[in-house]
Amino acid sequence: MKAYKYINYKHVQALTILLFILVFVAGCSSTKYIEDYQSIVKKVEIDSIDKQFEEEAYNYVQKDIKPSGGLGLNVAIYNLFNTKNGKYKTSNIKPLGSPPPILDSTLVEISRNQIEKYLKSKGFFKAKVKSEIAVKDKKAKLKFVAEPGPAFFVNKLSYQIADPKVSSLYMGNRQLFTHLREGQQYDEDSLVYEREQIYQLMRQNGYRDFERPYVRFTPDSNQNNSKVSVNLVIDNPNNGLHRVYTIDSTNIIIAPNADGFTDLKMVEDSLKNKRFFRGIRFADFSGRFRRNPITRYDFIKQGDVYDIRNETLTYDRLYELNVFKNVKIDYFKAQDSSAKINPVIMLIPQKRRSNRIEGEVPFNRGTLGFNISNTYTDNNFLKGAEKFQFQVKGGLQSRAGKNYPFFKYIYQRDFSVSASLTVPRLMVPFSIPLMGKNGMPYTTFASSYLFAKQQGILIRRIFINSVSYDWVETKSKLHSLTPLNFEYRFGSILIDTLDRTDLAKFRADSITLVTNSYNIKLLGRKDFTLGMKYAYSLNADKLLQNRSFIYFRGNIDIAGNLLQLASNVFGDKHDPKNGDYGTIFGLPFNQYVRPEVDVRWYKKLGAEKMFVARLNTGIGYAYGNSIAVPFEKLFYAGGSSGVRAWQARTLGPGNYNRAVITSPEARQSSYGIDQLGQMRIETNFEYRYMLINKLFGGKLRGAAFVDMGNVWNISPGNPQPETYFDFKRLGQQIAIGTGVGFRYDVQFFVFRFDLGLKIKDPQFEGGEQWVIGKYLRGGKAFRDRYDLLHAPDTYRFMQYNFGIGMPF
Repeated sequence: MKAYKYINYKHVQALTILLFILVFVAGCSSTKYIEDYQSIVKKVEIDSIDKQFEEEAYNYVQKDIKPSGGLGLNVAIYNLFNTKNGKYKTSNIKPLGSPPPILDSTLVEISRNQIEKYLKSKGFFKAKVKSEIAVKDKKAKLKFVAEPGPAFFVNKLSYQIADPKVSSLYMGNRQLFTHLREGQQYDEDSLVYEREQIYQLMRQNGYRDFERPYVRFTPDSNQNNSKVSVNLVIDNPNNGLHRVYTIDSTNIIIAPNADGFTDLKMVEDSLKNKRFFRGIRFADFSGRFRRNPITRYDFIKQGDVYDIRNETLTYDRLYELNVFKNVKIDYFKAQDSSAKINPVIMLIPQKRRSNRIEGEVPFNRGTLGFNISNTYTDNNFLKGAEKFQFQVKGGLQSRAGKNYPFFKYIYQRDFSVSASLTVPRLMVPFSIPLMGKNGMPYTTFASSYLFAKQQGILIRRIFINSVSYDWVETKSKLHSLTPLNFEYRFGSILIDTLDRTDLAKFRADSITLVTNSYNIKLLGRKDFTLGMKYAYSLNADKLLQNRSFIYFRGNIDIAGNLLQLASNVFGDKHDPKNGDYGTIFGLPFNQYVRPEVDVRWYKKLGAEKMFVARLNTGIGYAYGNSIAVPFEKLFYAGGSSGVRAWQARTLGPGNYNRAVITSPEARQSSYGIDQLGQMRIETNFEYRYMLINKLFGGKLRGAAFVDMGNVWNISPGNPQPETYFDFKRLGQQIAIGTGVGFRYDVQFFVFRFDLGLKIKDPQFEGGEQWVIGKYLRGGKAFRDRYDLLHAPDTYRFMQYNFGIGMPF
C-alpha cells in the first residue's frame, strides 16, 4: 500500500510546463519527419462561396489533407509516439493523436470534385471549382476557388403518383412536413427529406411493404432564367397497387434462456397454438415471466392498421424493461387473401441477477478516506420485470498530512443499508390509458437506514421510507412525484462539557459546542418528517448532444403541512420558538419547504466547441412547527460540480471564517458541520473544446471555467452573524474561482479532471478577499499566516477535482 503524501505544487507546475514545451516542439517540427518531396498542409481556404454554404463545403475536404484545429496537439501527440530515427514510422503505428496532413494531389482532386458536387446539390448547377496549391519550405497552402454561377430556383412542382389512394394520402398530409415548395432555391437535401417523410407517412398508415426506392425525383433544369422543374414520382410495386395491412393476432415468444431460440421447432409449435387472449398468444419457455407485465408494452394491437410508430414503441419499451438482451419483431402474412399480418415478437432474456462491489478513495490535501459498497440486483424479482436492489455501504474519513499518520485520526464513520423495489408501471388505483407511450413509467418503494458518527461530536441515525412515481410526458419532459416520504431521525451528542479530567479536550469540546451550537442541536434532535417531493426536468435527453438548448430541473420538498393541519383540527396549540413543538408518536415533526432550481444554457459554437452557463440555487425555509430545517436538508458549496476552486463543504456560509473556532482540536472536530447553509446560489460558466481527437481509443477535451457562489443562513439562532445572507453585502459574500480541466471521453464514460484556482475568497475582509494577488506573488507568507491561525487547516489556492461524467 502506498503512503499518502502531499502534492508539491511547484513540481506539478514544472512538469506541466515541461510537458507543454515537449508537445509544442514536437508539433512545430513535423516537417523534419517527412521526405524531401513531401509537404504538410498548413492551411485550407475555400473562396467565392456564400457564407451559409462555406462551412459545410469545408467538410468535403478530405480529412487526410485537412489541418487539425486548435494548437495542433493531435499532431504533436502523434509525433511523440510515431517517429523513429527522424522519420515517421511505417509500421507498428500507435493510435494516438492524428498524423500530419501530408499533401496528396489525388486527395486534392477528390476534394475539389466533392465541393463541386455539393454546390450543384444546392442548386448551383453550373458550378465549377478549381484547386490552387502553394508550397514553401515543405508547407502547403490549399485554396479551392469556386465559380458557383447562378442559383436555380424551383418554378414548378408536378406529381406522378400511380396509386390514387397513395396520392390522396400524400396530398392530404404534405403540408404538415414538406420542405419542397415552388419559388425556393433547389436543394437536394429537401428531396431526401421529402422521400423520408413519404416513407414514414406510408408506414404509419398501413403500407408495411412500402420502401424508399418507390419515391424518386426527376428535376429538369433545361430552362431559361435559372429555373428548374421538379417531378415527384411514386411508383407502384410490380404486383399491382400498394396494400394496407391490418394487425391480426400477435405472438409473443420468450426463449428458454440467454442462448436464444436453439430449437426452432419450439417456435413453430407455439405459432400453431390456437389459444390466445385479447389478441395475443403468449409463450414463455423460460418460465420466468408473468404475462401481463410483458403484454402491457405491446402496442401492436389486433384490429389496428399497421403503424411503424407502434412497432418502434414496442421495441423501445420492451428493451427498457431491462430483462431482455434481444427483441426482434417479424411479421407473417395471412395465408388467405385478406390483408392481415401476424406480428411475432421474439424475446431473449438476459442475466437476471448481479452483484456489484464498488469502492472509492476520496482525498485532497487535508483528508483521506475510502468508501466501499456491495449492491445486489435482481432485475425480475416478481416475474414482472421488477427491479429489486439491496445495498450495504460503509466508509471512513480521516485527516491526512505530516501530523497525521495514515488513518491515525478517523473523524468520520458512515454505514448505510438500503433496499428498493422498482415496478415498471404506475401503481395507482385508476386506469391510465396508453401507459408508457412517451416513456417507461416506474413506481419505486424504497427504504434505507443511515448511521454516521462524527468523532467526539455526535452519532446520527436516519430511517427513511418512500414511495415514488416517475413518468415521461414527452422525451424532453420528465416528472417525479413522491407522495409519501417518511423520515425518522434520532441523534446523540457525544460532547461532554462536564468532564474536566482532560482540560484540553474539555476546552475544545466547549468551543466546538459554542461555535457550532446551531447545527449540533439539529444533529442531536429526535424528530419525525412526513412530506412529499416533486421534481420536473426539461431537455435532460439532450445533455449528451452537441447542440444549443436550455436545460431546466426544478424540485421541491414539502413536509409537515398535513400533520400541522391535523394538529390544528384537534385544537392543539404550540409555540416552537420557545421549545413547545407539536408531536406525533411523542416526537416533534418537521415543517418546511425546500425548493431548488438548476438552469443551464448550452450554446454550440462549432463542431467540437460548447459554451455552458449555469445557475443553481435553492433555499430551505422552516415555518409552522419548526424553526430550522433538518440538518440533511442544508446546502453546501464547493466540490466538483459547484465552485470548483473549493473542496466540498469548505466554502461559506457567507463571510464565515473558521478562525472564530479558537481551538485546533475544536476546528478539527467541526469539519463537515460548520460550513453548511439554508440557502445556496452558484453560477458556472464553462467553455469546452477538443484537444486530442484520438488518445488510447478515446477523445480528450479541454475546458476553461469561472465559478461563483456561496451558501448562507437565513433562519434565526445561529451564533455567527456573518453567515447570514445580506443583499447589500452580496458582492462581498460571493466566492469566485477559475480554472481549467480535461474530459477524457471513452464513449460510455467521461473521466474528468478539473484544477480550480481561487480568485476571491469571502472569508476575508475588504481587499484581502482577492487572494489571486497573493497567489501571483508567491503566497507563502500568506499561507503561513493563515495556517497558524487555522490549524490544522491549511490554505490551498488550488483545488484538484476528479470525477466521472460531466460536472453539469
